[in-house]
Amino acid sequence: MAASGKQKPDLQKKVHEVPHKPGVYLMRDRFNRVIYVGKARDLRKRVGSYFLPSKLAQADLKTRAMLETTWDFETHTVRSDAESVLLEGKLIKEYRPRYNVSFRDDKRFHVVRVDLSEEWPRFRLARFKKEDGSRYFGPYAHAGALRQTLNFMRKKFGVLTFGRGAPTERELKSSTYQVPVRLSEISAEQYRERVAQACDFLEGHSREMISTLESEMHKAAEKMDFEKAAELRNMIEDLRSTTRPTRRFTRGSLPSAIDPMADVQALADALRLPDSPRVMECFDISNISTTHVVASMVCFRDGVPDKNNYRRYRVRTVEGQDDFASMAEVVRRRYSRILLEARAANSDAAEFSQETSFNAARRLEREAIQQSEIRNPKSYIRLPDLIIVDGGKGQLSAACRELQRLGLHDLPIIGLAKEREEIYRPGRALPLRLPMDSPALRLLQRIRDEAHRFANTYHQLLMKKRVEESILDDCPGVSQNRKNLLLRRFGSVNRLRKASVEKIAATEGIGRKLAEEVHRFLEQH
Repeated sequence: MAASGKQKPDLQKKVHEVPHKPGVYLMRDRFNRVIYVGKARDLRKRVGSYFLPSKLAQADLKTRAMLETTWDFETHTVRSDAESVLLEGKLIKEYRPRYNVSFRDDKRFHVVRVDLSEEWPRFRLARFKKEDGSRYFGPYAHAGALRQTLNFMRKKFGVLTFGRGAPTERELKSSTYQVPVRLSEISAEQYRERVAQACDFLEGHSREMISTLESEMHKAAEKMDFEKAAELRNMIEDLRSTTRPTRRFTRGSLPSAIDPMADVQALADALRLPDSPRVMECFDISNISTTHVVASMVCFRDGVPDKNNYRRYRVRTVEGQDDFASMAEVVRRRYSRILLEARAANSDAAEFSQETSFNAARRLEREAIQQSEIRNPKSYIRLPDLIIVDGGKGQLSAACRELQRLGLHDLPIIGLAKEREEIYRPGRALPLRLPMDSPALRLLQRIRDEAHRFANTYHQLLMKKRVEESILDDCPGVSQNRKNLLLRRFGSVNRLRKASVEKIAATEGIGRKLAEEVHRFLEQH
C-alpha cells in the first residue's frame, strides 16, 4: 500500500514517451488499481490532453475527480481504431474501473440482417442476433465502412437495403438497382438470386470482387480519370475494412496485469486459507431441459485451466430439475472415485488404518510425488485444495453433506452465487462480498464461467445426439424399447447407418425382417 505522504508524480513528462498510434490507455490510482480505461486514435494527443492545466479547469466533476485520483497511466498500441474498440471493451470487463460507464457487448458493433421469409428480402443493420429465422452476418467493428459497403451492395447486386416491404415506386424506377435490369422488370424470385449473391459476398467471398475493383481502379488511373479511381479506391478500402476478420482479443493476449499465481494468493488471503489453493475444482449444473440434466467439473491449476482434468456428468438419480440433488450426486461421484483409488493404493498399509479418508489421500499424493512414482504430477488424480460450487446456500449445503459422508469435511469448499457474486462458506450465515475489482473475485469468476461454458457445451452435444436419434422414431416397427436396444448395441445412429443387415439382425430383439426395414429406412433418410 502506498504511503500517505508519498509525492504525486508529474505525469506530463511520461506523456512524451507515448507514441502517436491508436490504442488504449489505463489510468491507475495510488494503490495501482485501474480506475479508468479509454481508447484513442492517437494515444499521445489523447493522453496528453488530460494533463494540460486547462483540461482540469474545464473538466466536469467526474473527469476532475478521476484526474485528481490518477497517479499513473499505461498505454497499449493496436493496429487499428477498430481493434482499440475491442480491446477497450475487454479491459473494462476485466477491471470494471469505477470511472467507466457500463460497456455493453453490442454498443459499438453492428450485424447485417436479412429475413429470407420476406417476399423482397432487405439487408438491414441490427445490434443483436436473434433466433428469428433470419440470416445474420458480422458483427462488424467499423460501422461507417459497413454503411458504405451496403451502398456498394445496392449498386453491385441491386439489392434493397434498409426500409421494409416490397420495393417502393421510387426504388423501382431508381437506376441504383439496375443490375443489369431495373427492379421493375424482374420478379420476386429473380430478385432472390441477387440476394443470394449478396449473401455470398458478406460471407467473405469478396476477394475476386476486390480484385475486379482494383483492376477497374488501375484502368481509370491510366485514363487520367482520377476522380473515378479515387472513388474506387475508397470503395475497396471500405470493403476490406468490413470483411477483414478483426483480431480477437482473449484473456491470454490482453496486455493486462493478470498474474494467475498472484490471484491465487489473493484468493487464499480473502478466504483465510492456510495454504494457496493451487488446485481448484468447480462444479456447475446445466438443466436447460428436464430431458438431459448434466454437470461439469473444471480444474484450475496455479490459476489457469487444466483441461486434461475436466470432467462431465449426466445426472442419473435425480427426477426433473433439482439443482441441490444434482449437485450432491456429482460431488459424491467425483470424490468417492478418488477415495476408492486411494484405498486401493493403501490396501497393504496396515499402520495407516486409523487415518481419515482425507489424510490418507493427501499422504498418498505426497508419497507419489516424492518417490517420483509418476512422471507428471499434474496427471495424478488428487483431492483439490479448494472446491467451488456454482450457487448459493442450497448448492453448498448439498455438496457439504456429501463431503461429510465421505469423510472429507476438512476439504475447503465455497459457493459462488452469480446474482450478486456472493461467496458462501460452511458455517457462516452471512456471505462474503469482495470488491468487484478484486483479483480473487476475478479468478473465481473465470473458474465459474469456464465451468458454465463446459456444462453448456456438453448439454448441446447431448441435445444434438438426441435430435439425430429421433429419426428412428419414424422407422416402421421400431418401438422405444427396440430403439434403445439398437442404440445400446451400436452407440449412435451414424454407426447404425453404416452397419450391415446381418449385424443389425444380430441385435437381441431385432429379427432379420426388421433389420432389413431399418437398413432400408436409414438409406432413404
